[in-house]
Amino acid sequence: MMMSMFSSVSGLKAHQTKIDVIGNNVANVNTIGFKASRATFEEIFSQTLSAGGAPDSSTGRGGTNPMQIGLGTNVDAITTDMTRGSVQRTESPTDLSIEGEGFFIVRSGNEGEYLFTRAGNFSIDKYGNLVTSTGQNVYGWMKYTYGDKGYEFDTQEALRPLNLYEDEWNMNKRIIAAKATTEAVMSGNLDATKSAIIGSGNETGPVEINDSVGSDGIPDKDGMNIDPQFIVPITVYDALGNVYKLNLKFWKTYVNTSTAGSPVTQWYYLVDAGNGTSAQSGENGFAAGYLCFDSQGKIITNDPDFPTSIDVTVIPSAESGAGQFTFKLDMRQLSQYADDSSVKPMRVDGYPPGTLVSFSIGEDGVITGIYDNGRQQPLGLIAIATFENPAGLEKVGNNEFRQSTNSGDFKLANKPGTNGAGKLVPGTLEMSNVDLAAQFTDMIITQRGFQANSRVLTTADEILQELANLKR
Repeated sequence: MMMSMFSSVSGLKAHQTKIDVIGNNVANVNTIGFKASRATFEEIFSQTLSAGGAPDSSTGRGGTNPMQIGLGTNVDAITTDMTRGSVQRTESPTDLSIEGEGFFIVRSGNEGEYLFTRAGNFSIDKYGNLVTSTGQNVYGWMKYTYGDKGYEFDTQEALRPLNLYEDEWNMNKRIIAAKATTEAVMSGNLDATKSAIIGSGNETGPVEINDSVGSDGIPDKDGMNIDPQFIVPITVYDALGNVYKLNLKFWKTYVNTSTAGSPVTQWYYLVDAGNGTSAQSGENGFAAGYLCFDSQGKIITNDPDFPTSIDVTVIPSAESGAGQFTFKLDMRQLSQYADDSSVKPMRVDGYPPGTLVSFSIGEDGVITGIYDNGRQQPLGLIAIATFENPAGLEKVGNNEFRQSTNSGDFKLANKPGTNGAGKLVPGTLEMSNVDLAAQFTDMIITQRGFQANSRVLTTADEILQELANLKR
């Protein structure tokens, strides 16, 4: 009789534990990144009243099964369901969810143990640190190099707290340094209907106007400068970010008709830097040269007398504080047809300094800064941790886990989308994976189980009371 009471008590305790688990799941139905738990039972060792007997083939006697009375139930395990929860879109640039396996890596500053979370409701503090809602630092990498495929982060470096404003490799990331211009590529057409200033004839090689180009590089005729027939403005920058407005000027100078019915046309060009600044190329004191076009309107690129690409050195004024810089002026993409002149810069590198105005996070975990000069620069790479047995992680509160002896060790972090780590989904949050319908069903079953065990206990008590009343 006492065994039934002890069994019912064990049942009450087990079902109480299960309802506690269900209550916690329901309480966290809207908790970001929460993983539901499940309690399962096991029977306690049974008391054997008689052992089983084997059948006897010689006598024809049959076998008997063992007679056992169970001693109740116990909680077998409380397991964590690591399936991904539903995703809620928030549009916040610092909200992240992981599509696939893995956890964000967080820690309190540079000390303490690493913790792991699926809750990506991050923010930026006043010092530029990427932090959780409780102020813990989000970890990743910030050292990178430029290669043939663009920038590449060094994921072999030790993990560091991500900071969008500064780090030891890039220093102050709120300001992007200026870059001097190194290349200016021109594209477009020069109007073939323009009149040649010198005219036509049988002379070969570059033909100058009256064999005279002034000290400023501008063609002269009768002692007067000849106005250019087309002007292309080019904006370039020095290493300090100072802006220089250059003018690329064109003159159609000469048509050579000595090529057996296939005349070629010469154009003279000059890079004019304006007052206080000079532009030079070679030893002639100014950046100028000649271009030559065939009768089909295509530029001739294989004649050394008519180079289509020159190095232009800009010498800033002394007051600017900047040194001289050189860029390559490339005009191989010019044409000469009977149409309006349309030459313009197709690509000019270099830019002034810029201030960080916003940032974005890609699915590969790269944080990219956007600056007010139109440039972009990587600020960091968010790291993802993976485990052989994620369900073996230990909950420590604040939507965080720590590794346990059964989860597998955290050794190396991964770039999102590599080595089994999931990609990031910016502007979203992973919600709780609690299934309310399943929880309510388990709640009903658990309540009935608790009620039934209580009935066993009260029934056993009534039986004992009747037994005591046999003697009156």
